[in-house]
Amino acid sequence: MAIIAEKYPLYLAGQPFYSDEALSVYDKFSGECVTSVSMADSSAIDAAITAASDARVVMAEMAPYQRRDILMHCVKRFRERSDELANILCVEAGKPIRDSRGEVTRLIDTFLIAAEESLRIHGEVMNLQISERTKGYHGFTRRVPVGPCSFITPFNFPLNLVAHKVAPAIAAGCPFVLK
Repeated sequence: MAIIAEKYPLYLAGQPFYSDEALSVYDKFSGECVTSVSMADSSAIDAAITAASDARVVMAEMAPYQRRDILMHCVKRFRERSDELANILCVEAGKPIRDSRGEVTRLIDTFLIAAEESLRIHGEVMNLQISERTKGYHGFTRRVPVGPCSFITPFNFPLNLVAHKVAPAIAAGCPFVLK
């Protein structure tokens, strides 16, 4: 089993941040405090919203291959840390190790699918020739990010449910704030 760190930061605009207030994490089987996680106060939340808003234009202008590369970097890191992630799920959520490993695999699969789909986000051409008056008319759609997203995820499948929100947001070019 991988070792759990003494404490974990929260991430604000991609940078680790240790806050003054932390949430203790207890092993579901032993009841022992095994680590702590930095908690966001109102100023950290405001800073996260501002950072996501500021990143809107940069994310929207990213080429599909750049978004794919970000997602593939995540896949690489998840694979490297898969034992650690499974162990944390086992301890914090009380999941059997087999189920925890399965959730890590699903996390990786979801990011892989999003990486592939990031290259296929495109528009559509619709034939609008429904009468003589509209001869030669076509409609066009183009998918574009609309702005920052805010996600709150439940605790029962923390990696899997986060992956299903975050990976598509990266693939589409939407910055996000995750709680």
